[in-house]
Order: sequence, then structure tokens, then C-alpha cells
Amino acid sequence: MQKPLADLLRPETLDDMVGQTHLLAKGSTFRKVIDSGHISNMIFYGPPGIGKTTMANIIAKKANMSLYKLNGTTANTDDIKKIIAEVNGIFNTNGILLYLDEIQYLNKKQQQSLLEFVENGDITLIASTTENPYFYIYPALLSRCTVFEFKAIEKIEIEKGLVRAAKKLDVSIEKEALSLLALSTNGDMRKGINNLEFLANSLTKGNKITKKMVESFIDKANISYDRSEDKHFDNLSALMKSLRGSDPDAAVFYLAKMLEAGDLIAACRRLLCSASEDVGMAYPNIIPIVKACVDSALQLGMPEARLPLANAAILIATAPKSNSGVIAIDTAISDIHQGKGINVPRTLQNTHYDGEDAKVKGQNYKYPHNYSHHWVKQQYLPDDIKDSKYYIYQDNKFEQTLKEYWDKVKK
Repeated sequence: MQKPLADLLRPETLDDMVGQTHLLAKGSTFRKVIDSGHISNMIFYGPPGIGKTTMANIIAKKANMSLYKLNGTTANTDDIKKIIAEVNGIFNTNGILLYLDEIQYLNKKQQQSLLEFVENGDITLIASTTENPYFYIYPALLSRCTVFEFKAIEKIEIEKGLVRAAKKLDVSIEKEALSLLALSTNGDMRKGINNLEFLANSLTKGNKITKKMVESFIDKANISYDRSEDKHFDNLSALMKSLRGSDPDAAVFYLAKMLEAGDLIAACRRLLCSASEDVGMAYPNIIPIVKACVDSALQLGMPEARLPLANAAILIATAPKSNSGVIAIDTAISDIHQGKGINVPRTLQNTHYDGEDAKVKGQNYKYPHNYSHHWVKQQYLPDDIKDSKYYIYQDNKFEQTLKEYWDKVKK
């Protein structure tokens, strides 16, 4: 059986890879670690077709380790046990690197079976997932790994990969056809190569792949998306910035461009994001309204989906703006990354007993609903950040009303 072209063209070195420049740039921490050959446990997180498996193959080769592969959709506990049994094998003197694709499909018990061997270094784990690892991977295993986000490959990088694939197939492709084909992938290199191979197989000797051929092959979404003007991610950025900038005309234009491209899901995600990120506390009721518009759009499908989404875009663009929620959560995340606030105050803990070393006995939690206005002063933040301020009321009617209320209560 003939191997797919995407597998035949799989890069063998880091320099051959396309995309992921945020990880692979010369001098980056990730690149230095991989080049050193001293590999630690890692989780690769991102959409399909962007190089996660290829990266694992290259890492195993550079580290001169025995590479074992499992896929979470088909692997079972016995498969894991077989690899564990190979730990002390004579052919694994340089250690075992286990590449576990789609780890989110392994259950908790299966993930737990790896813990001991990952922790003591008998097995080096590289896992990949298309889902958020913080939701789908067992926390004890996650804490022993470093998470790296892989991003959709930019169009210009996709084009480079397609040029190389065309040479391998010994076919020529028009410049406009190459651009359109790269655009149709939505950042998925494997999809682009597979589509190119399909088109190449339709050629007769001496023909080249033309723009017209690509247009007839791909969906309407991919035909009208760019027209040699902006890249896919430029349109996403333009929509978000138009919504944030309170320009309903520009917002509707970029929304229409995305919908005509067939990029319904991305448009819905951007509208949902902007409702929370850019309007937020200035008009919090906008969040369920936009969610209802998105739900309607997804149920209706195109072309009717344009109607609720247009309303959502206009509402977001013309609504008052506040990014107080963004500032609050990002500042809190920054403190977490700095190792602050590890210990939850005793009054808030779920434990209802004290150790012998406790200086003050009893949890001493005050139930706010037992007090006037359902509020009582007590410490909620950990000791080392107890005076931190994450949320700052911004200058809009809703937040100022809240501020006025709580200023009166807390005085």
C-alpha cells in the first residue's frame, strides 16, 4: 500500500519543519533543550496537521532514545503495560520515549499507570492533544509535564511546504493556485499536502495545477476567502479590532468576509470572545445575548446564520466597553506564574480540622449571608498577596453603579 505523501515528506530535522517559529526560533529555550538531547516530559497542544507528531519523531531521534507510539483512541491498559515491561530491556539503554497521541482519550486509570515511570525517569513522555490539556489530562500527570502550545501554520509557511510537495510529485502549480490552496487549509499542513496530491493525480502529462482547478476542488468557503488581499488571521484580527474599536461598519464587513469564506465557527468564536473581552462589565448582559445569537446561527446554518451574527456584531461594536475583566484575570494569572498565593487562607479551606501545630484552632469562617447586606470583612486572598487588587472599576455606568453600592456597604 502506498504511503500518503504527507508521511513521505515528513521533516526529519527541526530546520525542515514549517511553522511553530515561536518554539523553534534559534536561541529559544525550547530549541536549546531539544538540541541538547536532554529531553523532559512534554505535552503538545494544538489543532491537527501542524507538526506535533513530527516534532516527537525528531526529538526521539536527536535524543537517541527508543521511540514507542500509542494513540489514545485505540490504546488500552495492556498496551501501556507492554511498554512499561520494556523499560529495562537491552535495546533501551538510552531510555524510552513514549509518544502518546490524543492522550485526552485515555481514562484516568490509564493515565495514572504512567505516573511512577514518568516520575522516576524510566519513561520520557511526549503527549499530544487537540483539546485543552488542563481539562482532559489527569492533574498529577500534567504537573510532571511542560505544556507547549502548537499554533495553526501561517499561509506563507504552508506555501513553502506545498512547493516542496509539488517538487516531490514532479508537478507545477500556478502562483495563484498555490496561494488559494494554502489558504484553504486553515493552517493544516497535512490537509494542504493531501489536497495537492489529489489534484496532482488528476493531471495528464504536461499539465499544471491551475487556479481554476483549485477553485473547482475546494469548498466555496476556501474560494472566496482571501482573493490575494489578507491572510486568514488578518481577517480574524481585523474583526476583533473593529468590534473593540466600536466601528459597526467595519465589524459587519469583516464578519461578512469570514461568512462568505465559510468560516462560520471562527466568526462565532470571535464574537463570543469580544463580548467578554471588550464589552464585559460595561454591559454584562451582552454575553448571554451574543451566546443566543451564536446558538441560533449554528442551528440555522448559512446563509441564514448571517442574520443573528450581524445583530451580535453590531451590538458588540456599539456597546460601551470595558476590559476590567481581562486586566483582572491576566494580573491574577501573572501572580500565579510567579508562584504567589499557593496557600489558601485557613478560613476558606475545605478541611474542618486543625493539626497539632496550628496556632489558632478552628476555621473561623464568617458566613456572609448572616450579616447586613450579605457581606462581612474577612481575608479571602492568600497571605502573601492579601492586599492585591485585580479588579479595578472602570468608568462606565454599570461598573460605577457597582462601585457606588459596594463603597457604601464596605464603609
